[in-house]
Amino acid sequence: MIKIYHNPRCSKSRQGLEIIENSKKEFEIVKYLEKIPSEKELTEIIKMLDISPIQLVRKTEKIWKENYKGKELSDKEIIKAMIESPKIIERPIVINNNKAVIGRPPENIKSII
Repeated sequence: MIKIYHNPRCSKSRQGLEIIENSKKEFEIVKYLEKIPSEKELTEIIKMLDISPIQLVRKTEKIWKENYKGKELSDKEIIKAMIESPKIIERPIVINNNKAVIGRPPENIKSII
């Protein structure tokens, strides 16, 4: 089943959700700002995306700039920062079986559904 980590206030996330809805496939929505992913879950997502944790961070977010920018952080510390401030997690993230993409641009989602 397809899973989308979604922020309804984000236009790219809404566009990504629309692509999934139009696919007519079964899916689950995870509003990650309300149901924050665990360290284990976030680590698994990062592995599926085949990226480093810093690549999942929205570096333009005010929270990131004020609290983390310019600091030397380990991968574990970056994951911890995303759990403490989920707003800095890039969105949307879409998972289908063992494949995952960041829906930026939203068309990336089509490659796994």
